[in-house]
Amino acid sequence: MYEGRTAAQAGIVFGHENMGIVDEVGTAVTLLKKGDRVVMPFNVACGRCLNCEEGRSAFCKEVNPGFAGGAYGYVAMGPYPGGQAEYIRVPFADFNALKLPPGTEHEEDFALLADVFPTGWHGVQLSGFKPGESVVVFGAGPVGLMAAYSAVIRGASEVYVVDRVPERLNKAKEIGCIPIDFSKGDAVQQILNLRNGCVAFVFSSHT
Repeated sequence: MYEGRTAAQAGIVFGHENMGIVDEVGTAVTLLKKGDRVVMPFNVACGRCLNCEEGRSAFCKEVNPGFAGGAYGYVAMGPYPGGQAEYIRVPFADFNALKLPPGTEHEEDFALLADVFPTGWHGVQLSGFKPGESVVVFGAGPVGLMAAYSAVIRGASEVYVVDRVPERLNKAKEIGCIPIDFSKGDAVQQILNLRNGCVAFVFSSHT
């Protein structure tokens, strides 16, 4: 959007990975109070339409007329300013804001709950992964690493992470994965060699 490849209008407030402290609540909000620390998912949802009730809140039918789904600070995703600002309005706050425990010692971890960790987790979920299977993640950016980590904590027997950036590959190893550097040869063949020719399930990340 910064580079002009979308229809973003001048003045749009970007940002859909939001975390902060509640400053004020509306009369319909019952679960939050001033001073609560919260994190929000990237999408905006009503929490009561059919899609929301069935767990498909990213396709909420009520928050963005004419479309299925809304989001903060994103083109064509509704009239919701993003979080790269001093304040942000959170609609349907009881549904859209996750209250965090007191204290700030885990704040950097909680920031991942806004988008990156759930996206990686959901990618693994959509793949049909089952505990005990082996997984290959192509792309060790933030989402790729979170997908790999999700597979680890969900019981994968082996998780291979393919990239060529040393820092990314080192991080993959830190979280219990097997790094594969595709600049040193065909990644698939490297994995097959390590597995004596046996294939593994593949998950491809966009970042």
